[in-house]
Amino acid sequence: MELSSAALYIVPTPIGNMNDITLRALTVLEQVDLICAEDTRHTGKLLAHHNVTTQTMSVHDHNERQRVQTLVNKLEQGQSIALVSDAGTPLISDPGYHLVNGIRAAGFPVVPLPGACAAITALSGAGVATDRFCFEGFLVAKSVGRQTQLRALQSESRTMVFYESPRRVVSTIEDMVAIFGDDRHIVLARELTKTFETIHGAPAAQLLEWLNSDENNRRGEMVVMVSGYKKDDESITPEVIDALKLLATELPLKKAAALVAKLYDEKKNALYKVGLELGL
Repeated sequence: MELSSAALYIVPTPIGNMNDITLRALTVLEQVDLICAEDTRHTGKLLAHHNVTTQTMSVHDHNERQRVQTLVNKLEQGQSIALVSDAGTPLISDPGYHLVNGIRAAGFPVVPLPGACAAITALSGAGVATDRFCFEGFLVAKSVGRQTQLRALQSESRTMVFYESPRRVVSTIEDMVAIFGDDRHIVLARELTKTFETIHGAPAAQLLEWLNSDENNRRGEMVVMVSGYKKDDESITPEVIDALKLLATELPLKKAAALVAKLYDEKKNALYKVGLELGL
């Protein structure tokens, strides 16, 4: 395989098991002039494992914008460059957007390689609906902001995929129980491709109990997959209820129910009944 000169290659790396890397990825890493790595020490271990001796340069959240022109200059000199993250596919909840955008804007080709991605790996083994899903990445660290994000997803019908750290996973699942309810099915995948790989699914409240039952269940990087909202024939979505609450602060309940029913194609009497139950 002969590489194109003056091109940026996006190279996925293993998410755990060192052998989960494609032959093409190894060829690219061996043949490029420079490897841009989120953490050169971390990537160095992978390169050493596969006997790759290519020079590396750090490109991470704090210096990415400053590196763009330097790397464009190298491309102008005919050099080829690979971009890797610490694990998985670069740019998927990892740095690289500014670099890729800047290099494309400068007129140089960007060549993405297929490979390891924690979200896709988790989905394939979780037993959740995968015909439609949305990737939400990491939620914000503080509970108030996190609950606001989750509340905006209450009516999302697709499977939702999140990344989470071991130190925050319990508080995140607690917030999911509060917003999505005890019975929403959630699957947690941890330590994917590693010795203690675990994929465990349960209703939200039961999953929280499982997490708290053993500290080992909270170790490792997490992928959290939440089943989408399913509307029963008689149910009214949280989004519609929120709209009813908002309008009822300015209008009589009967008028608010009529307007929301028209906007969301719901039954006026059912909305009026819900409003009475909520004390609007």
